[in-house]
Amino acid sequence: MKPAILLTQPVVPSLEAGLQAAYEIHRLYGTTSPDALLDEIGPRVEAVVTGGSLGLKEAVMRRLPALKIVAVSGVGTDAVDVSYARERGIHVTTTPDVLTADVADQALGLLISVYRRLTEAERYVRAGQWGKSSLALARRFSGKHIGIVGLGRVGRAIAVRAAAFGCPLSYTDLRAQPDVPYTFLPDIVALATHCDALVLAASADGAKPVVDAAVLDALGPDGVLINVARGRLIDEPELVRALQTGRIAGAGLDVFADEPAVPSALLGMDNVVIQPHRASATWETRDAMGEIVLANLRACLAGERPPTTVLA
Repeated sequence: MKPAILLTQPVVPSLEAGLQAAYEIHRLYGTTSPDALLDEIGPRVEAVVTGGSLGLKEAVMRRLPALKIVAVSGVGTDAVDVSYARERGIHVTTTPDVLTADVADQALGLLISVYRRLTEAERYVRAGQWGKSSLALARRFSGKHIGIVGLGRVGRAIAVRAAAFGCPLSYTDLRAQPDVPYTFLPDIVALATHCDALVLAASADGAKPVVDAAVLDALGPDGVLINVARGRLIDEPELVRALQTGRIAGAGLDVFADEPAVPSALLGMDNVVIQPHRASATWETRDAMGEIVLANLRACLAGERPPTTVLA
């Protein structure tokens, strides 16, 4: 009999095909009675495939006594109860590296969109206003001083892309990185004071907001905030107030604290570019993520250490 696998959300066709070929698949999403499904198949489930935003909570893991691995298709584990998984000896795996280019591309896209008011201009044309009303001038992106919060894989890729636009670069992290030419600043307030645009690329596993009123005030009325990390890094009510009162100039947001909920006040703001947490949503990256998920499942269910487990 094939090992039983639980899917918490839809996956791309290539991953679906790989799972279908090797495993007995059960789908937690779309069912009218998740509890009944877990009662029926929970004792046999050896693996869960989930996404970085959805993760897997302890309450569900407790109903899966045979669980050996939570395979996250993503890089974040903040939505997984990792401490409980560690207690049970359950592997938690991610799909690192393959998301880097797409997430960095998304950050640059958001920067350019906010500065050049691209989405506002598109709405203006689609609404038939071209030639009937005026549209405010945009601002140049090239040469803006970019501050990056978190100089890991994604942060470094963002820096390389921004440098191609002639942007001076600064960053903050747990410590200075000796192998980069960018300016290190010891905390996020100092970084926000020093830059034109602040880009969040830090891990948020278990994190509380790091962008609060002090950071937004340091960024200032010409400043732009970009988030391609996790929504919980930002105090969203404070961000709304800062945008409404002109304390910062604009924001580009791919992630939110309580997805899929987006603060309603942001929806009507022309100086805010909003995306539905899709920085890695390209065929190339999702297929590559699927290959890593399959590799982790194969290893774990064969009694081997999964290649990208986050547990020691």
